[in-house]
Amino acid sequence: MAKREGMQEGPGDGNGHKRPDLQLRMSEQVAGGVYANSMMVQHSPSEFIMDFAMVVGGNGQVVARVVTNPAHMKRIVEALADNVRKYESAYGPIESRGMTD
Repeated sequence: MAKREGMQEGPGDGNGHKRPDLQLRMSEQVAGGVYANSMMVQHSPSEFIMDFAMVVGGNGQVVARVVTNPAHMKRIVEALADNVRKYESAYGPIESRGMTD
């Protein structure tokens, strides 16, 4: 198993804030990551399902699925928004031209 060094996100945090006391183990397969250029989201009263896909030329394959509860989904959205703000502050605006909803 690969071990991620440094500080990891602590439990109940979810907004990108780091806590040094949580050590996460990661399999080599997960550590390599996957590339996704598309995402589909579904929800029910009790969960959100995010399917990440790699789509090329009208054909695609789901490369990862994440299922979580509504409260954690809200923290994910907040953490993503915070990180986009930080990225744009450091590197400039992200152009969304050509993106579809």
